[in-house]
Amino acid sequence: MAVKMRLQRHGSKKRPFYFIVVADGRAPRDGKFIQKLGTYNPLTVPATIQVDRQKALDWLQKGAQPTDTVRRILSFKGVLYLKHLLRGVSLGLFDEAGAMEKFTAWTAEHDSNVTRRQGAHKKARNDKRDQPIVKKVEAKVEAAPAETPVEAPAAETVEAAAEAPASEETKTEE
Repeated sequence: MAVKMRLQRHGSKKRPFYFIVVADGRAPRDGKFIQKLGTYNPLTVPATIQVDRQKALDWLQKGAQPTDTVRRILSFKGVLYLKHLLRGVSLGLFDEAGAMEKFTAWTAEHDSNVTRRQGAHKKARNDKRDQPIVKKVEAKVEAAPAETPVEAPAAETVEAAAEAPASEETKTEE
């Protein structure tokens, strides 16, 4: 029996919400599953992910194969890195305390990067909301190259131009 870690779709049409589950590979996508590991909501900015790390790690060590999307989610949450560190402990490369120290350092750095990105996203979003539409239009007008308006020639110059060739013709005939 091939066991897969995959997403199970819930939510209404065009409003997806997913459960991260462990299921038999032959079961339908939204069908029977063995255990629920967490949730994933792609509609929020940034996407909301809740995963039980310990359960996910246990299933990975038992041989469950994650789908591509679930692999990315588990990597983002640090489950795959923790599995990697525990493999190093089992091979005797370092002790468990060292592995947990590396994992907590990675988690702190990862969390700071995520909060920094969220802050930058919120700031950019608020800047766009604060700028009224009139200012946006004015900025576009100022940024556009100034065009010189084409003026119509005055009526006097048109008449003078029309008379000039006629006077030259009379001079040549003489």
